[in-house]
Amino acid sequence: MNSKKIALFLTVLIMGLCLTSGTRQTTIFVIGDSTAAEKGEPDTNPERGWGMVLQGFFDEHVLIENHAVNGRSSKSFLDEGRWQVILDRIKPGDYVFIQFGHNDEKQQLGRHTEPGSTFDAHLERYVSETREKGGIPVLFSCVVRRNFYQKVDSGIDDESLRNMSFSDELVNSDTLIDTHGAYKDVPRVVAQKMGVKFIDANRITHDLEQSMGIAGSRKLHMWFKPNEEKSIPKGRRDNTHYNVYGARIVAGLLADAVGKEIKALQRHIVHYDYVVSKKGRGNYMSLEDAIKTIPNSKSSKIYVLDGTWTLPKNISKSQHFNLVCFPGATVKRY
Repeated sequence: MNSKKIALFLTVLIMGLCLTSGTRQTTIFVIGDSTAAEKGEPDTNPERGWGMVLQGFFDEHVLIENHAVNGRSSKSFLDEGRWQVILDRIKPGDYVFIQFGHNDEKQQLGRHTEPGSTFDAHLERYVSETREKGGIPVLFSCVVRRNFYQKVDSGIDDESLRNMSFSDELVNSDTLIDTHGAYKDVPRVVAQKMGVKFIDANRITHDLEQSMGIAGSRKLHMWFKPNEEKSIPKGRRDNTHYNVYGARIVAGLLADAVGKEIKALQRHIVHYDYVVSKKGRGNYMSLEDAIKTIPNSKSSKIYVLDGTWTLPKNISKSQHFNLVCFPGATVKRY
């Protein structure tokens, strides 16, 4: 098949796949902290939250609305009115993914909660009020911090890590050391008490980081040597927040865990190597960059989440791929 026929075939295929604006969608609202949150300036900022890239693992029948915000705890998210905005919009059959803990353990009065007391109470409120609106709550334990040092520094605020330049780390353990204590256990306790689906994100991410080892697990995080990342010339040593690669790995694992627990969502879970989003919700910011990386003679699928794109002219005859578009995304022939 010559290049003109390839382009024509893809155009027909794209037209069929992109006309999905009338698709009925279930909404998944994500609430939580910086490990899940949206990040600004994605074209230059490589930091991502797992909730930010979660749409890339669900088909057009599921809409992800990520409301997780940097630095928030189960208490401050409520106190700032952020929960009420979501509560007003939940419709029957929607889901709310609830993940807190990283900031509940902080000592600031505006964020701190106690496990076995106020932390439990806040999670129970999210669950009860979601159900009152006909929604389906799902509780997640907090993801792990990457910590291979046996003396945990509880005085470091996760948000301050973005200002920490690269330096060698202190390591005295080949096993990941927990930093969350009882905060990682409360969501499971509340889930059992209230009959809620529970996703053990702490165990999932612990096993992931441990399997990658001390050096390998750095690849998941905002860990860059000087001049390794153009936008961070001094480098960074951040063991809490994810980069593009890490966020997508974690989001994919959590999506699969959701599918095992919730059969109604399982059939909507997808895995594509190439996810395009101008908003930074995939692993490629442009369609052209995604196509460039497709190996010759390998059949591939590209998931386009948003934006208006034109197929590049220089598509190789040996590149074989299908384009799947999320509602609102547009791809046209050059």
